[in-house]
Amino acid sequence: MEATAKLNNYPTSPRKMRLLVDLIRGMKVEKALAILEHNPKHPAVPLRKLVVSAISNWKQKNEGADEATLVVKTIFVDGARVIKRMRPAPQGRGYRVRKRSNHVTVIVDAVGSKAPVAIAEKVTETAAPKKTKTTKKD
Repeated sequence: MEATAKLNNYPTSPRKMRLLVDLIRGMKVEKALAILEHNPKHPAVPLRKLVVSAISNWKQKNEGADEATLVVKTIFVDGARVIKRMRPAPQGRGYRVRKRSNHVTVIVDAVGSKAPVAIAEKVTETAAPKKTKTTKKD
């Protein structure tokens, strides 16, 4: 049974947040938390809190289950609101400054869950091209 946690309108660019998200995608939760705790980038702190929140959401759904088997199943970053400002520029002009923000969604699940296997089977069925026989014509 998977659990979700969301972080909305965090004021850093989606590109900067994706650099961190790509580090922890598909990892065990304990290892992901350790990586985020020791990462010097500023979005690592709220991202770590978000993963902890997803773990606690999973604990509420699955009472008495062991969290050692948890994995970051899915994590993605979407763009959010953009605050537009003007910066003074030479000769009376103004440059646009776009202050970006993002939304992060984390889904954690246990390793032994049946859902990822079913998804993996569907992906391999659709991704594998069908083999056809070819005959040589002389």
